[in-house]
Parts: sequence; structure tokens; C-alpha cells
Amino acid sequence: MAILLISFLIIFALVLLAVSAGWSFFEAQRKKKVAGMLETVAGETVVTETTVLKEEGEGEDALSRLLAKLNLARKLQAEIRQAGMDWSVGKLVLLMVVTAVVGALLGYRFNVLIVPAVSIAVLAVVFGLAPYLYVLRRRTKRLDLFEEQFPEALDFLARAMRAGHAFSVSLEMLADESPDPLAHEFRQVFNEQNLGAPIEVALQNLAARVPLLDVSFFVSAVALQKETGGNLSEILNKLAYVIRERFKLKGQVRAASAHGRMTGIILTVMPIVLMIGLSIVAPGYLQSMVRDPDGKWLILGAALGQILGYYFIRRIVNIKV
Repeated sequence: MAILLISFLIIFALVLLAVSAGWSFFEAQRKKKVAGMLETVAGETVVTETTVLKEEGEGEDALSRLLAKLNLARKLQAEIRQAGMDWSVGKLVLLMVVTAVVGALLGYRFNVLIVPAVSIAVLAVVFGLAPYLYVLRRRTKRLDLFEEQFPEALDFLARAMRAGHAFSVSLEMLADESPDPLAHEFRQVFNEQNLGAPIEVALQNLAARVPLLDVSFFVSAVALQKETGGNLSEILNKLAYVIRERFKLKGQVRAASAHGRMTGIILTVMPIVLMIGLSIVAPGYLQSMVRDPDGKWLILGAALGQILGYYFIRRIVNIKV
């Protein structure tokens, strides 16, 4: 009975992770498309990303240089950098391989999914993805913190320019006075500009490192002001106001959809809790169902129904603002 319970929980968690990873991929594609539309509207030409600073993780080990020849390596390095970590791509891949081997050995030793080959494969995938999921989690938390700090940064830049400071000096002051991750990113913008890179290129590099819609608005606003003129401090104040209003609207949407999210969590967790309770109260109840040929299909259908239900509830309550 314990093996059946563990097998169900592992398969359920694995499918949920796959659904979440797919959802994150489509969200990243959507944000990239929106950023491209903003650049087109602003009349910006595509500029190759250049920097006078050494890239993080550059030339650290042979595995990183080997992976750099693959398109996937650039994406992994960008995600590591956005997570604020000093890992190289080679280190991440090596860690994923080591954890996958550990998972395969555990699957071979304990055979949690009854069929040895399935147990080895599933645990190897789950353990192998764990370091990458950790990087994605760190990346999400860091970008959320940056987005929360960004309106105050725009107000700071506007006040500094109204006080008579140049935009580049205001960037340096912002980097000195702000907490991380805001300070780190704007310090890099100032360093690139101070060492000879055009301010437009330094800001475009910022938008590439921090793939947030608000940052794209900021970069587009500064680029347009450089071309057409105008009061940049007033533009930044209005942009900070718009971002705060969007945060306010996002909070109202989350409050309105809280009931749906709670319903999704309860409907997802309830079958697992019920199965655990039945295994304690009536241990032979589920075992007889597993032994029955039709019972196995019923269990599989119930698991798939739960996964589909979780996916559609998340799509309904995840309202974009």
C-alpha cells in the first residue's frame, strides 16, 4: 500500500511540474513577443547586444565552452544571471547529471513505481530537473523583487534630474543608494556607459538581462526622449505612476480570483488526502482496486482528470494584468 501511495504522489508531482514548465515557456514567449512589439512601435532598430564588461560565467570551464556552442547554453546562462547566481552553464548541467544519477540509483534501490525501468527513469528525471527548477525559482523571486523596487527607482531618477544631475550621474546615485537586485543591475548599466558604451545600448542590455515589461517601457521612454526631447523627469514620474496603478489593479484581480485559486488547491489536494485516509482506515480497499484490471484504468483516469482539472482551473484564475 505504501508503494502505491508513493508511486501516485511521484507521478502526480511529475505531471504537475511538466504542466508548470510548459506554462512558464509559453509565458516567456508571450513576453518576448510583447517586448518586440514595443520596440517596433518605438521605431527602434535591432541592435546586437554588446557590453564592455566581462560576461558572467565566461570561460570558466571546458564544459561551459562546449555548451556555449549550443543555442540552449545562452538561454541557460541568461536564466542563471537573472537568478543572481554565479554558476556557469557547465556547473548547472554537471549538477543536473549528478542528481539524475542519484535519482536513478534510488529508483533502482527502492523500485517505488513497481516496474524497475519506470522507477529509474522517473526518479532520474525528477532529481535531474531539481537544480534547474531551483534556478528558475531563484530567478522568479529576484525578478519579482526587482519589479517591486522599480517604481521607487524611477521616482529617484526623476528627483535626481530635477535637482540638476545628469542622467548618467543619476544612474550612479541610484546604484549606490538602492538595495539589490536593483543596485546590481543599474550599477552594470552605469559601468557600461561610463566605460564607453552608448547609453541606448547599455539600457537595451538592461532590458535583456531583466525581461520585464516595465523595464521595456523605461528603455523605450528614455530612447524616445533622447530622439525627440522633452522632460525626462516628468516622463519617469508618469511611468512610475502607471506601474503603481498596474500593481494596484493586479492586487484587486488577485483578491477577486482568490476564491478560484483556493478552490483549485482544495480540489487538487483533496484526492491525495482522501487516498491517504483510506489507506489508514481501510488498507485493503485500494489494494483490491489495484489488483482488479479495470481498477487500474479507473485510477489512471482519475489521475489524468485531476491533472486536467488543475490545468484548466489555473488557466481560468491566472488573469494577466
